[in-house]
Amino acid sequence: QELFKIESYVEMALNYLRFEEMSNDLVLERNSLEQLVRQVVKKYAAIFIYNHISIQLEHLDYTVLTDEKWFCFVLEQILSNALKYTKQGSVKISAEESANGLRVLVKDTGIGIRSEDMPRIFEKGFTGYNGRADKKSTGIGLYLCKKIMDKMGHKIWIDSEVGKGTRVYLELTRKEWNPE
Repeated sequence: QELFKIESYVEMALNYLRFEEMSNDLVLERNSLEQLVRQVVKKYAAIFIYNHISIQLEHLDYTVLTDEKWFCFVLEQILSNALKYTKQGSVKISAEESANGLRVLVKDTGIGIRSEDMPRIFEKGFTGYNGRADKKSTGIGLYLCKKIMDKMGHKIWIDSEVGKGTRVYLELTRKEWNPE
């Protein structure tokens, strides 16, 4: 598990360094949402099992226009956070059509994020109360998620309730994509 954590931090650091040149590395293709999600969940399967956290996948039978590598990186960051801050219960990943495209929801039963921290969660280096208390946060993961989603023309937002969990929304827009 410690080796997995080290690999994840190294991967995040490398993607942070690559991020500035990300537009040169984007390949927007039609992908099976279910396959992308299962690929990421499989990577974290041992941690789900070890921590006795159940995973539920629902309504993922969609084709999405996105970059496989970068979208999976975003999902990995979100699952990593969910596993970091969920001591018991579950993580659920589902999707539904919305007015602007397809909305993917990652919902956990974790400790939640304090309301005073919510406005700053996408700021570079911001760790918030939970990150400082657990000393497990770099303040880079959600910052990168937001920047990557913006570059791909997608949206991300979060709502959370302390003691009840966090919901991360990823909206993949239907309109034609422009990398600039």
